[in-house]
Amino acid sequence: MPQPKDTLIGALPATEVPRFAGKGTFARIADIHEVDDYDVAILGVPFDGGTSYRPGARFGPLAVRQAARALRPGYHVEFGLAPLEEVQVVDAGDITVTPYDIAEACKQIENHASEILRGGDRRIVSIGGDHTIALPNLRALHAKHGPVALLHFDAHLDTWDTYFNQPVNHGTIFRRAFEEGLLVEDHSIHVGIRGPIYDKMDLNDDARMGFRTIRAGDLDVMGIEAAVDVVRRRIGDIPVYVSVDIDVLDPAFAPGTGTPEAGGLTSRELLRMLRQLTGLNIVGADIVEVAPAYDHAEITCIAAATLVFDLVSLMVSSSAAKAVSAAESLEDTALSR
Repeated sequence: MPQPKDTLIGALPATEVPRFAGKGTFARIADIHEVDDYDVAILGVPFDGGTSYRPGARFGPLAVRQAARALRPGYHVEFGLAPLEEVQVVDAGDITVTPYDIAEACKQIENHASEILRGGDRRIVSIGGDHTIALPNLRALHAKHGPVALLHFDAHLDTWDTYFNQPVNHGTIFRRAFEEGLLVEDHSIHVGIRGPIYDKMDLNDDARMGFRTIRAGDLDVMGIEAAVDVVRRRIGDIPVYVSVDIDVLDPAFAPGTGTPEAGGLTSRELLRMLRQLTGLNIVGADIVEVAPAYDHAEITCIAAATLVFDLVSLMVSSSAAKAVSAAESLEDTALSR
């Protein structure tokens, strides 16, 4: 349940303390240790041991938090709400995770995420780290919610079988999630896929596992509104995990990533699509593959920080819409008696 509004701790006011100063939490929001309870936790996962090309996403959480100083997390104009005044959002810090053992790292991430999710209707937004972190997050969410739908924004399918005989890495996690029964079959979708692949069998395997795909080029034909409609019909009211690989954006908008692909979405297209997805039952999310060593003028990190804030706002907006719908349903029931 949301915390009483008069007890919420929001972001440090930028009109009192300049944005380049003050605490180092995401957008200078409350640290998890400052509150008795919370609704949404932003969690750093500095792990990139599953990457297959350029490393460096382990530094993503630190860089995205720094870029988030540029945000004004008061009133979100597009959603029409002030998310930090509606629910308690906290920065839960970074998970302590080994850089040497993928299986052990996944267990550490799962255990920590499970602890953060324990109690009430808590949700998480993780800042990676490479895409490997999505698998332990899904395991933790499965323990609480059962199978969930997946809304996956990425240049790549991430449903390989293995890579150099490693079954868990940033390109295999959603195959593993399917095999482990973490996903609701035929209710998951990839958006933004593009570029060449190793083998046509990759596409066949992905379809066999029940994923649907909207390629980046499809958006040129169908447009954002039609894509949003496809996503809504695909997911319905099933609890959903939203996973955003920053390389879904074109390298012009996100150069700081490990496996860039030409021909991606613009920042505006991705934000526009997310902002039209109100009403989804989002139980968790991530922003992954931000590798700041390849970034320029914080372009990628600012995009990622904005996406984190939008995902939090989307969670709050969707919860508010659900509460209004429930109230109207009760009122209609009462009037019909």
